[in-house]
Amino acid sequence: MDIMKRENLVLVLSYLLITAGFEVYAQNYDYSYTAECLKNPLKPQYNGGIVVNPELNDDLNGWSSFGDAKIEHKVTNDGNKFIVASERKGPYHGFSQNFQLEKDKFYVISGWVQVSHGDAHSVAVIFKTQNGFEHAAWAIAKSGCWSMFKGGLVVNASGPAELYFETNNTSIDIWADSISVKPFSQEEWKSHQDQTIEKVRKSKVAIQVVDSKGMPLPNATISLIQGRANFPFGCAINKNVLNNTAYNNWFFSRFKFTVFEDEMKWYSDEPSQGKEDYSVSDSLLKLCKSRGVSVRGHNILWDDPKFQPNWVPSLSPQQLSAAATKRVGSVVRKYSGQVIHWDVVNENLHFNFFESKLGQGASANFYRLASQFDKAPLFLNDFNTIEEQKDGASSPANYLAKIKQLRAGGYNGPLGIGLEGHFNTPNQPYIRSSLDTLASAKLPIWITELDVSSGPNQEGHGFKP
Repeated sequence: MDIMKRENLVLVLSYLLITAGFEVYAQNYDYSYTAECLKNPLKPQYNGGIVVNPELNDDLNGWSSFGDAKIEHKVTNDGNKFIVASERKGPYHGFSQNFQLEKDKFYVISGWVQVSHGDAHSVAVIFKTQNGFEHAAWAIAKSGCWSMFKGGLVVNASGPAELYFETNNTSIDIWADSISVKPFSQEEWKSHQDQTIEKVRKSKVAIQVVDSKGMPLPNATISLIQGRANFPFGCAINKNVLNNTAYNNWFFSRFKFTVFEDEMKWYSDEPSQGKEDYSVSDSLLKLCKSRGVSVRGHNILWDDPKFQPNWVPSLSPQQLSAAATKRVGSVVRKYSGQVIHWDVVNENLHFNFFESKLGQGASANFYRLASQFDKAPLFLNDFNTIEEQKDGASSPANYLAKIKQLRAGGYNGPLGIGLEGHFNTPNQPYIRSSLDTLASAKLPIWITELDVSSGPNQEGHGFKP
């Protein structure tokens, strides 16, 4: 084959690949995450990416100590090799590996960890960079089995970075294996989004135009008008929409889903003990129903002590239990069948007002109670799970642990994952990896609130849900 024919063949193959919907430069994104604690870790994603010796098959090559700790290379009886940090003098002391990270890349981080003893130790995966310390992922590590972590990272400037692991309990040894750090260019990242849109958000439709007898009409002209978006997109409203025409027109011309800002919360419905007033939420719900807008029930109870009705904090545990039980029955019975979801105990990853007074099973009890009055899915709802990687309280790993806690407490009904999205600067690989982690629960996931702080060259808008 001469040079000209070879060049033409290359051009034709490239054209076929592109027109078939494939980006020739893109490596597929690995959406997988395993929540199960395994006897042996799985193979590293992307074969480890840029990690040297990701499976620890080459002794400690590429790895070094971080802080004051003893690091060792160990092998299990069945041949699995891993790294161990022991005799740790501080939370961040352990093992590490150095990288050169680039500003315009998206990094996906994954791997497996275990601890020497105990159960449910929170382990943070962190990069030390020129500009500080960047949390990339979290894991709930156990003894006797391997737990997976998955996260993401972007850096403000290109330069050296050091990956290490941190946990507060210095008496435990940290084990790690199958570590991966995979960079993606922005073009590759965008191609993954495009591929997913093509696969999930689009489908082929065949249209045939016929007459009254069912015979095809040749050369017919058709036009399609989208009457309503299928994707659930909404915005919060408050009582002002009832009497403000401009507000009313603005909202109902754009949205088909909503949540009330305060009007369905306990401090609005029962400002004085025993004196319930649902008149405003009734009016809002009636208006939304008349305009075909679906409403989320937000919220039944709120675990933040700052947002209780002012008469609640002084109640004894017995009085609080009776008042909260009455509240659940009252609001859920009243609006049963009229809302699409209920946020039952809001923000109970960060706060524990009810648990501190009524015991650790309080949330599960309220979920079980709410399910008796309405069949709508009951949601967890919290902040910083996808927007703030430094907040371990509501990390994806802790969110999954809370779901298990509710199930262990006896609530086995429909459940959903609610994610508040109060962003400063969105970290795209962390968001995507967090959603991969949460998706392993096989539950509905909703972004229940969304706002982005304004910054340079950026305009902030808030939408809820």
